[in-house]
Amino acid sequence: MCDADYLMHPGRERAAVFDVDGTLVDTNHLHVVTWWEAFRQAGHQVSTHAIHQAVGLGSHDLVAWLLGDSEAADVAEDLSAAHTALYGQYFERLCALPDAGRLLRRLADDGWKVVLATSASGHELSALRRAIDADDAIVATTSADDVSEGKPQPEPVEQALELARVPADRAVFVGDTVWDMQAGNRAGVRCVALLSGGISRQALEAAGADAVFDDPAHLLMSLPQSLLGA
Repeated sequence: MCDADYLMHPGRERAAVFDVDGTLVDTNHLHVVTWWEAFRQAGHQVSTHAIHQAVGLGSHDLVAWLLGDSEAADVAEDLSAAHTALYGQYFERLCALPDAGRLLRRLADDGWKVVLATSASGHELSALRRAIDADDAIVATTSADDVSEGKPQPEPVEQALELARVPADRAVFVGDTVWDMQAGNRAGVRCVALLSGGISRQALEAAGADAVFDDPAHLLMSLPQSLLGA
């Protein structure tokens, strides 16, 4: 029996684990701009391109990726606080990506346990969930507050599977960054990537994506042919 057939086997519980930023909510470029401003205010010149490549990492890891481990140890906390304050100005204006809520509800109706696994903090996650407006389809969430190591380490995905009580070989992880794909592969789950976060198809496939779609609307339209098909 191939992996996809096993996932579709009737009577077995399945988990659809979703990243949130850039996957379900259109926030990646807001993160780029607010991180850029946080770095600028602290006297660091960091390109928006470099920041975009780091979006999806936890705050401390993002700073370490961009400034180096030694400098991050001294400035990561202050930079993270500045970014949080700047990004928080957008909380009431966050927009879900097309058909994000419909996708989650469709999967829940098809018998998938929908779990969110994000690098966002709990307060930020609340704003993201309001934007998605599909709480009735979500069985559990895990945020940066719930894990000791964020993506690309597998802990966020493993925590999501534990909450769903579903093994890795009965799960699919959907994300938009190379960090998502690496975390999903390390957790032993099949990975679906979306281009809505601005990362290239080539980079996502190189990081381990089993399939790539444009955005939640494209994935919803393509569900029967995907790893998430009913």
